Amino acid sequence: MTARRRAPKQAATDRAKTWLIDLGNTRLKWAAIASTNADALAAGDVHACAHAGTADAPALAAAFAQVQADDHAWVASVASSAMTAAVATALGRRGALVTRAVSQPTWAGVRIAYDDPSRLGVDRFLGLIAAHARGRRAWLVVGVGTALTVDLLAADGVHHGGLIAPSPTVMRAALVQRAPHLPVAGGQVVDFARDTADALASGAIVSARALIAHSLRTARQRLGETPTLLMTGGGADALCDGWRVRAQRAPELVLRGLQVYAHAAAVPPRQLD
Repeated sequence: MTARRRAPKQAATDRAKTWLIDLGNTRLKWAAIASTNADALAAGDVHACAHAGTADAPALAAAFAQVQADDHAWVASVASSAMTAAVATALGRRGALVTRAVSQPTWAGVRIAYDDPSRLGVDRFLGLIAAHARGRRAWLVVGVGTALTVDLLAADGVHHGGLIAPSPTVMRAALVQRAPHLPVAGGQVVDFARDTADALASGAIVSARALIAHSLRTARQRLGETPTLLMTGGGADALCDGWRVRAQRAPELVLRGLQVYAHAAAVPPRQLD
């Protein structure tokens, strides 16, 4: 009798999944995997939707419809407190154990350069972890989302700091706010434009590329070698297309870092509020 009562609980535990959730400023990305082993996350596992900063409960409920009791959800969020709480609530209603990833001084072989590592955005932190797990070499990790972030990681896992700038999309949006007659989208990247749309597109993209090229040069001076450029984020393809630079693209870099984080966690970090 005792064995029969325990069987359903054991079956539920056997079916439990790990959910990796990357909550950005404008997009939600998630994946459900059977384990946190290095080979458990495939590109086809990843799903995404725009949230535009609104805590849309029906959309979140639909995104997490397959979450079950005893599943473990690991959340990396740079979104607002309200949006983060909405995700936690949607997951909690499904019975999942929810744990939030937070930036740490050292983790999975990476040592963060910030005097206060908690001030480093968790998306950048997880990107560094994922890069180091990808290969023990020097990396220049560039994220192109709402912001353009650049982080230098040496082969020994030492983070040398980074830079934050507006992404090309935000550069154009900022100009349009001050000059509403300008087009917020469109145009081609050229050397010298003959119309306003091309001039805006070229100025924003080339500015971002120049910052990255500068970072590659200064990284070589600091490390004595040129780091491998690793690009991630929703704007990475637009920035790389047509640019003669050697770069690896990793659209799911934050989720892969979150996977490494979860796998390495001997003691789970603090719970979501």
